[in-house]
Amino acid sequence: MIQSLQKIIGNRKLKEYEKLVSEINALESFYEKQSDEALKEFTYTWKQKITNNEVTVDELRVEAFALVREASKRVLGMRHYDVQLIGGLTLFDGNIAEMPTGEGKTLVSSLPAYTRALEGKGVHIITVNDYLARRDSEQIGQIHEFLGLTVGLNIPDHSIEEKKSAYNADITYGIGTEFGFDYLRDNMVDAGEDQVQRPFHYSIIDEIDSVLIDEAKTPLIIAGKKSAQSHLYLLCARFIRTFKKEVDFLYDEESKAIALTEEGITKVERAFTIDNLYDLEHATLFHFVHNALRAEVLFQRDVDYIVHEGEIQLIDLFTGRIMEGRSLSNGLHQAIEAKEGLKSTEENHTVASVTIQNYFRMYPILSGMTGTGKTEEKEFLQVYNMEVIQVPTNKPVIRIDHEDIIFEKTSQKLQAVLEDVKLRHEKGQPILIGTTSIRQSEIIADLLEKADIEFQLLNAKHVEKEAEMIALAGQKGMITISTNMAGRGTDILLGEGVPELGGLHVIGTERHESERIDLQLRGRAGRQGDPGSTQFYLSLEDELFVRYNPDKLEKLMKNLQVNQSGRVLNHNIQEFVTTTQRLCEGNQFTIREWQLKLDGVANEHRRVMYEFRNNLLVNEIDVDWLIKQVDDTIAKALTLYYPENSVPEDWNQLEGKTALEQLIPPLRIDEEYFNDEQDVWRVVNEALSVYKELLLAMDEEKKAELITIMKLTSLGVVDLYWTEHIEHLQHLIEGIHLRQYQQEDPIRLYEFDGFTLFEHTFYTIQREITSNLAALFQEITCPTEVEEHVFID
Repeated sequence: MIQSLQKIIGNRKLKEYEKLVSEINALESFYEKQSDEALKEFTYTWKQKITNNEVTVDELRVEAFALVREASKRVLGMRHYDVQLIGGLTLFDGNIAEMPTGEGKTLVSSLPAYTRALEGKGVHIITVNDYLARRDSEQIGQIHEFLGLTVGLNIPDHSIEEKKSAYNADITYGIGTEFGFDYLRDNMVDAGEDQVQRPFHYSIIDEIDSVLIDEAKTPLIIAGKKSAQSHLYLLCARFIRTFKKEVDFLYDEESKAIALTEEGITKVERAFTIDNLYDLEHATLFHFVHNALRAEVLFQRDVDYIVHEGEIQLIDLFTGRIMEGRSLSNGLHQAIEAKEGLKSTEENHTVASVTIQNYFRMYPILSGMTGTGKTEEKEFLQVYNMEVIQVPTNKPVIRIDHEDIIFEKTSQKLQAVLEDVKLRHEKGQPILIGTTSIRQSEIIADLLEKADIEFQLLNAKHVEKEAEMIALAGQKGMITISTNMAGRGTDILLGEGVPELGGLHVIGTERHESERIDLQLRGRAGRQGDPGSTQFYLSLEDELFVRYNPDKLEKLMKNLQVNQSGRVLNHNIQEFVTTTQRLCEGNQFTIREWQLKLDGVANEHRRVMYEFRNNLLVNEIDVDWLIKQVDDTIAKALTLYYPENSVPEDWNQLEGKTALEQLIPPLRIDEEYFNDEQDVWRVVNEALSVYKELLLAMDEEKKAELITIMKLTSLGVVDLYWTEHIEHLQHLIEGIHLRQYQQEDPIRLYEFDGFTLFEHTFYTIQREITSNLAALFQEITCPTEVEEHVFID
């Protein structure tokens, strides 16, 4: 029902856009007659009109799109096709334009980027890597600069000044993760002038499925450092190598959950001569053992990470790319280093984090482009409120997608791949072989090398020449082996005589965890009406089947029918493949959904805390702001220590007296004076009134000194307790699965416990600020002034 409704909406949108395209085309001759200066003048005029509320950007989109097309013709010699205008209108409305490879998505972005930039609030164009961000800013940026707009580039390692300049530009290109990290860093700086971002407005995400779906499982984390206990990591790494699956530990392939058995626990207790591994005093040892086990079982070299120049470098499983500068937290990275016999680096502990989903949901208008968005349409709509509009291709797709060929064993599959390569290579047809991991790409490379067939290998170990290598993949006689990172954003152009040979032939050596990634691989062939073909070769030993559908695989194997080459002949084999992939996609979606729900709790805490911190950082705080913190703190303290309708016997007299006297300098309490909470509240409020009068009556020089010091110390207080709060939330999450055994909704309980924890954290921050204020007030104010206002019975 939902899909049918979305299809109807999509068709209605396309009809609406086709009408607007006709209006844009009607203006083409008008803009062709204008001089270069006249075109630029339109930008200035429209900006002024929008600023003065004389016109809205929606009312200008037809004229603006026509202007950009004319500028593109003059600057780049490229004229937007009608379907590219439709794609641009889709992006302008905050939706996703699904456009196959080769349809010129990069040029499409120039249209809505220029139009939205007229509002003067900034446009962010997100790409998947530095190379594409730099390339697009230099190429498409020429159109914007020709029309009088400024263009910025935001990539890692830029200075604060460079980043400020980039963000203050009308249009900013960059990598999605870097925008997210800048957001976190902006909420950690000690001075407002060190913040680089301005309020979020409009974003276009290229390869949006890669950014918002594939990367969404991993939150962005800024970590602090603490010394690693390298000897314990090494000891546990060696010890864990003696463990056996199903004997000492259990491992669930699908969920990647790992747990010690009773025998495994006993083994640890004997080795470290302890009575109970789960005693609180042995929590640190358990942490090290568990990390060592995870490093040994869950993380495979050349699949999840590589070792480069003595360092562990993590691999993005969806793109095959090295995740530069990224490391695992809570000691897991150090456990992998110990497993590989490397020197331990310092451990990470989280000081700031945000999920990809919650970062990009802060943009009032979010849009994106991809060649494969329909498969994730439901998630895009639910999480980001974006529709996926399938934009018609400029020319019909004539690529031939052959049905999967499935073998019983991996060796049989590889032999079939080799024969296909030989056959096509003999006639000079270019071939792109897609693999799911670096290890698999090297197995294929070894296979071709032994057969004396020349090829180029493109994986995360050779990323420097990626774009250049992938661009040549369509030349006659070329064979390119690639992980699924293969040049997203780079067109594969066919060489001379290649169309007559059938175009580029794409071979998939394994189904990916998402059909969408398979479609991306297929989409490398048959761009812009070119001929091309695709063929996937699979085996029942592929990880996808073994890990995600072992029960069905076991049943299938009992009734397996194969021919002499090992090809599976069962009539329902394709259904098995599709079902397994759906199971995997469902599992991945569940992980992302769970992550989003968990971070939804932290996100609300983060919003409140960052707003509080930013107000402290950017706005000029005064004595009134400090007094508000005092009022809030005292009100909470009274409720905590002397709750309404309570009796003195229930009070924590000593702690309450100490706390209140520490928070209000003029207050001294004789604890026997109070008979009920009303007496306490009356005396405390009298003292509080006197204290506030003293604060307001301070001379201007002392006030300025007080405010300057309080601003700096308060930022430190916020950062300290916010970091602790993040750790406490993480501890809550680690125990959340146990709640399911109590027949309770773990998310609801996490929300409740998280809220209670946040209330305590926020009160602690205000209490520390108030306590620091009291101490500083007494230090810079004449002591006798304070002593005149003592409340003693």
